[in-house]
Amino acid sequence: MNVQSMESPLGFVIIKEEDQAICEISFADVPEENGTKTDVLTLALTELQQYLDGDLKSFTFPIKQSGTVFQQQVWSTLQELNFAEVISYTTLAIRMQNLLAIRAIAAANGKNKIMIAVPCHRVVGMAGELTGYAGGVWRKQWLLEHEAKIAGIGQTKLF
Repeated sequence: MNVQSMESPLGFVIIKEEDQAICEISFADVPEENGTKTDVLTLALTELQQYLDGDLKSFTFPIKQSGTVFQQQVWSTLQELNFAEVISYTTLAIRMQNLLAIRAIAAANGKNKIMIAVPCHRVVGMAGELTGYAGGVWRKQWLLEHEAKIAGIGQTKLF
């Protein structure tokens, strides 16, 4: 596995690549680097920096994360969200045509290992409250406010 990191307003963004695909994007307080800086890692670093700079709304680098068929369906549905689109877990379940699986959908959302690119941060509680985020709720709020500003939603504070 090849690992690179980049400094950001969210701390260090850690990017892991395996078999020519990004398999994890996470946050840390210290940088982490190991292995070779591949073309895929270079592309991911470039695109993530462009996203953080407000110049990119979607990613083209290849991703691959292991999970159950159900988890893959949840992550795929997350990737269909429009830039800066914030939805509730209930809305996500409705889009997946599986309202009875709302808790399983929320659990799969929480197991996403490719933060930012698979935008689990765009899912909030029914009343708009920020709920758990593996990277920390403050990072989730920063990402949502960042996207709202770029999208020109007209507010810098969502919550």
